[in-house]
Amino acid sequence: MSHWTTVQTQIRDINALRAACAELNLPLLQNAEARGYGNNRLEGQYVIRLNGPYDIALHQQPDGTYSLLTDWWNGHVEAEVGRNFGRLLQLYAVHKATIEARKRGLSIQRKLLKNGAIQLSIGRL
Repeated sequence: MSHWTTVQTQIRDINALRAACAELNLPLLQNAEARGYGNNRLEGQYVIRLNGPYDIALHQQPDGTYSLLTDWWNGHVEAEVGRNFGRLLQLYAVHKATIEARKRGLSIQRKLLKNGAIQLSIGRL
């Protein structure tokens, strides 16, 4: 029985995703196999190799965005990247905003708030 679940996202920038994964100390592999429950495997154009028994596979959609597929069974993935990929997607957004701000010659400051949110301040150099 397959446990794979697809979550539609707005992942468009693999470099921003790579930076988010690096911050979480998780490798982003290209054209790899993701691990799932009961030795299930799923090919991914990209795979985030997690420390636990399961991984996250990425598949590019017709609109150019990537969907995230994983096996949520027993909370392994959630423990590493947050509920519904929350920590991973938050860091992706931070790195994407940083990349775009720097392209425009803007400075960016980052502050971690007590509730776990990340506040960005963007301004002129």
